[in-house]
Amino acid sequence: MRVLVVEDHAALADGIARSLQQAGYAVDVISDGEEADEILRTQEYGLVVLDLNLPRMDGIEILRRLRHRGSESAVLILTARNDIEDRVRGLDLGADDYLAKPFELVELEARVRALMRRHAGTHNTRITCGRLTYDTVARRATIDGDDIEIPRRELNILEILLLRLGHVLSKEQITDQLAGFEDDISANAVELYISRLRKRVETADVKIQTVRGLGYLLKKT
Repeated sequence: MRVLVVEDHAALADGIARSLQQAGYAVDVISDGEEADEILRTQEYGLVVLDLNLPRMDGIEILRRLRHRGSESAVLILTARNDIEDRVRGLDLGADDYLAKPFELVELEARVRALMRRHAGTHNTRITCGRLTYDTVARRATIDGDDIEIPRRELNILEILLLRLGHVLSKEQITDQLAGFEDDISANAVELYISRLRKRVETADVKIQTVRGLGYLLKKT
């Protein structure tokens, strides 16, 4: 999943980005409100971690514009502990959750996982398809309870497909969720990851189907 962190406190933004990257997310960081708004006009993110006090455009206005454009990106707002009015405004404008500063990064990670499950339409931390089970907290895939070794990029693709189980995802959608600003992932690379992933899960009674002209679909065989 691709995450945009909009935070002008450099040390905090770096800490959030490192924490989410270690959890397997593709993370971009922006410190300026107007720049964040411009990026969100043209690029889709699974999650936006949004500070409210930003230079040139505050987080409330970014959120208002994001929802006005019809974006369904999950939004986690960051607020000062006493800014109750801003929290209420943010939630009323369509934020999915808030986290008051200061906070522990482990709590941020837990909130992110919960938001991803909510947007995938499930509250369960485990997703099962055929004999394949994926734990969204441990980021661990098993077949009949036995761990399977999957490199990070392939595991990210598996998570993307499982979180949209039953939906066809294009190469562009998969790439968008895999790659940050500094990554360069081609359509050919996605094809290679998919090919390798198919072999790793082929004994799990699941199939990654290529839907000609549209993309990929994970389903039970």
